[in-house]
Amino acid sequence: MENLSIYNKVRKVPNEALRKIEAGRLKGKSDINPMWRIKALTEQFGPCGFGWKYEIISERLEKGGNDEIAAFVRINLFVKHNGEWSEAIPGTGGSSFVANEKNGLYTSDECFKMALTDAISVACKALGVGADVYWDKDISKYTNQSNGQSNGNEKDILRKKYIELLDTPAVFNDQEKIDFAPADNWSAKALSTAIEKITKMRDERLSMLYAQHEEE
Repeated sequence: MENLSIYNKVRKVPNEALRKIEAGRLKGKSDINPMWRIKALTEQFGPCGFGWKYEIISERLEKGGNDEIAAFVRINLFVKHNGEWSEAIPGTGGSSFVANEKNGLYTSDECFKMALTDAISVACKALGVGADVYWDKDISKYTNQSNGQSNGNEKDILRKKYIELLDTPAVFNDQEKIDFAPADNWSAKALSTAIEKITKMRDERLSMLYAQHEEE
């Protein structure tokens, strides 16, 4: 249980730090107030710069489909535990710089700030920060473990997860999104297999983008 001591202290998110997402493709999910993560890190390790810190490894813009441009930030998070600094805890975050909205193209002047916030949240996941919220989103909760059968929601959840993967900024182009789109008759098993394949493809392409950026 010693190994889970930090995890168990930061896994639960108070209701006042949660906000229900009411619109968009993330509708129905919960958004965690980013300041709560800062508070959780400070409570566990001390003030920023003394008990925890991060360094920005890279910031970049990548072109996507429909004239959209995505911003990415990569960081290393460090925490001090029992008087010793940790190894680097990596985190990559993204946000839209230019988004193609229904009223036309919208340019955000806060894209790198939002991508940084996202990167910190990704790194914090490795420590268990907000774990209960992310655990509840896991598709396994829709499976009845006692009899190995799934309820009617599993296929919908898998389909949404698959489509969200296809929407990863600057990774899949419009034609690929059409070619890879799930068919209505796909089973939950077929969707699970497709998710594994598309996740591997996404990770490989992101790695290539990172490598190209580092060479530049």
